[in-house]
Amino acid sequence: MEPRESWAALAAGGIAGVCVDLILFPLDTVKTRLQSPQGFRKAGGFHGIYAGVPSTAIGSFPNAAAFFITYENVKSVLHHGSASYLAPATHMVAASLAEVIPFSLVQFPLWESLKDLWSWKQGHVVDSWQSAVCGAFAGGFAAAVTTPLDVVKTRIMLAKAGSSNASGNVLAALSSIWRTQGLSGLFAGVVPRMAGISLGGFIFLGTYEKTRQLLL
Repeated sequence: MEPRESWAALAAGGIAGVCVDLILFPLDTVKTRLQSPQGFRKAGGFHGIYAGVPSTAIGSFPNAAAFFITYENVKSVLHHGSASYLAPATHMVAASLAEVIPFSLVQFPLWESLKDLWSWKQGHVVDSWQSAVCGAFAGGFAAAVTTPLDVVKTRIMLAKAGSSNASGNVLAALSSIWRTQGLSGLFAGVVPRMAGISLGGFIFLGTYEKTRQLLL
C-alpha cells in the first residue's frame, strides 16, 4: 500500500468507529442486560443506557483506526500474487491479525465476498452505500452464528466471585447454559444483537468506504 492509502485507512477507520459507537452504544447496553443471568429488569432495564458513551467514543477512534490500517495492509500483502479463489482465506487472515475474535473471521470475508459478487453482477466496483448494505448482511449473519459465544462472554464478565462462570472456562459455561436454559439460553438477545450489528455494519463499513474514497 502507498502511504496515502494507509493514512486514508487510518483516518476513515477512526471516523467510522466513532460514528457507529455513538449511534449503537445504547442498543448494545440493552443486549447485554438481556443476556444477564439476573434478568433484564434487575440488570438495569432501560435505565442509564447512555452511561459511558463519551469514554467509549474516545476509545473507539484509535481502536477502529488500528484495525483498518492493519486489515488493509495485511490484505494488500497477501493479495499480491495470490489466486482469486484464495481471497476469502486472505480476508480471514487479515481480519484475524487485525482483531482476534471469531466475529471478524465471519464478517469480513463475507463482506468482501458480497462486495465482489455485487461488483461482478453490475459490472463495476460497488458504491459506498452498496458496501454498507453488504456490511449489514455480513454483520447480521456473523452476529447470529456467534451469539452463543457472546452470551458466554457476558455471563463470565458478570459472574460473581466463586461461581462456576467466574473461572472463565468457555466450554464449561456453554455446557451450563445448554443444560439449564437450552437453545433459547444460548441465543439470548440474538434479535437485538443481529439488529444492532446489522445496523452497525451498515454504518461502520459504509462510513469507512465513503470516508476512505473521499480522502483518496
